[in-house]
Parts: sequence; C-alpha cells; structure tokens
Amino acid sequence: MTADVTTRALTTAGAAEGPRKKRRATRTREGGKRSFTMFLCIVPFLVLVFLFSYFPLYGWIYSLFDYRPALGLQGSEFVGLQWFQLLVSSPTQMQQIGQVLLNTLAISFLGIATSVLPLGFAILLNEIRVPWFRNAVQTLTTLPNFISWVLVYMIAFSLFSSSGLVNNVLNDAGLITEPIKFLDSDQNVWITMTLWSVWKGLGWGAIIYLAAIAGIDQSLYESARIDGAGRFQLMRYITVPQLMPTYLVLLLLSVANLLNNGMEQYYVFQNAFNKEHIQVLDLYVYNIGITGNSLSMATAIGMLKSVISVVLLLTVNGIAKRVRGQSIV
Repeated sequence: MTADVTTRALTTAGAAEGPRKKRRATRTREGGKRSFTMFLCIVPFLVLVFLFSYFPLYGWIYSLFDYRPALGLQGSEFVGLQWFQLLVSSPTQMQQIGQVLLNTLAISFLGIATSVLPLGFAILLNEIRVPWFRNAVQTLTTLPNFISWVLVYMIAFSLFSSSGLVNNVLNDAGLITEPIKFLDSDQNVWITMTLWSVWKGLGWGAIIYLAAIAGIDQSLYESARIDGAGRFQLMRYITVPQLMPTYLVLLLLSVANLLNNGMEQYYVFQNAFNKEHIQVLDLYVYNIGITGNSLSMATAIGMLKSVISVVLLLTVNGIAKRVRGQSIV
C-alpha cells in the first residue's frame, strides 16, 4: 500500500514537473528574445562609437613616419620613435610644451573651481515659484550652449573690441580716454576664457542637477517643513546633500578630463597678443599639424595626450572606488 502511494506521488510530481519545465523554457526563450532585441537597439550606437572613437586610432601610425601628404603614407619615410624622442630632446620644444601644459591645466582647474556654479544655479532656479518665469530663465540660460564659438566671438568682438559697445559707452561717459584692450591683451586670459565658458555652459550644466532635484524624495521636504524648516534650511540640509553624489561623479570625470579643453573656443579667441597663454594642448596639436605642417609631430603629441587622459581616468576611477565604494566606469 505504501509503495503504491509513493508511486502515485512520484507519478503526479513527474506529471506536474513537465509543464513547469516547459514554462521555464518558454520564459528563457522569451528572455533571450528580449535580450537580443535590446542588443539590436544598441548596435547602431556601438557602430558609431567604433567609427568615431576607435577606428580613428589607426591614425596613430602616422607618428611612426615622416609623413608627407604629397607622398602618402606608403611613400613617406619610416622613422620609428623619432618624433617622440624629439619631444624630449629639444629644450625649445620642451619649454613650449611646458607652457602649453601650464595653460591647459590652469584653465582646466579654473573650470573645475567653477563647476559648483551650475549646482548653485540649479538649486536657486528650482526655488522660483512662478512657472513661466522659471521656464523663461532656464531657456535663456540654456540657449548659449547651442551658439557656436564663432558667434560667441562675434558677440565678444561687438561688445569688447577697441571700437566695441563697452569702450564707446565708457568713452562717452568720460571714464576712459583710450580704449581698453579686452581682447587684444595677454593679461587675465585664463580668467576671461573661463568666464566665457561659464556663460556659455551654465544653463546647460544645470539641467542634470535639475533632473536630480526632481528625483529627490518629496517626503523629506514634507517632514522638514513639519519640523519647521524654512526654504534655506531645506536647501542646505536636503537639496545640497542629495545632489552631492551627482556633483562628485561629474567632478571626478572633470578631473579625469583635465587635458581635454577642446580647441574651438581658444582658436577663435587667439591672436598675436594672447597666443602664448591661450594656446591649450588641443589647439597646440592643431597648430603644429595644420599651421606647422608637421602632422606626424601633432599625432605623437595627440597620442601622449590620449594615453595620459586614460591614465587619469583610471586613477580617478580607483580613487572613487576607494572613497565612495563605487567606480564611475
């Protein structure tokens, strides 16, 4: 009798196990199809990353040749590491690169020092209670991000050139007798370039913080209001601490991106008066490669910049993992 009961129980369990296996297999197939569908969605972006980020690395081979455009790569002489040796063997070249690195690091650190401004602007913008006014301010401060640096320089030239609006107003008011050279001067170039960058990117940089503010648990504010907290106390004890993780991640990425200032801004603002202190690394590579007709040297410098940037990124990632317990890449 006991054997019959056991047999029937095993038979029932086996009969029930079959449908369960089929359901698990069906779920596995459906999960595999969803995963494959999601993979297909990101394939175009992977292709773009490969084409614009990895495929150009083939150009590093030019640093091993004395490249002449008229002869092509096949007709150019293979020189190995000659350009890298020239970078460290020439005192003039080293002095010039040292000044370029100083300009790059100075402007980058000024940018990092002002990176708190979008955070503060987002907090204050969030405190505006009139929706139409808040939207108008956000739109007006975001628009400069979509203006090219060429148009920004046109605005700067119209306002701050020797015959610009500011000098004309000051002259008519009797405050100056000679035009102030805002653009044609080597003084305070790092600060002026930082101020133009802040003006152009303040509203755009605040967007990510506004998104982070929107994700803060509203029950924290309600509890604080019940306890009698005012608006400034809410900002100080809730909003700012909740935004700190986002700010730290962006700050670490900025530190890892120290050598990448871009060149558009400095290219349009450079002139014979300020070239020594406005020439950052990216602009220097452009000037060496295009103006100086030394594409191989420019490639060698660009390679070193890329390698150093990767090392900085890995270093900052390690620091973030030790401090925060989470890596950023």
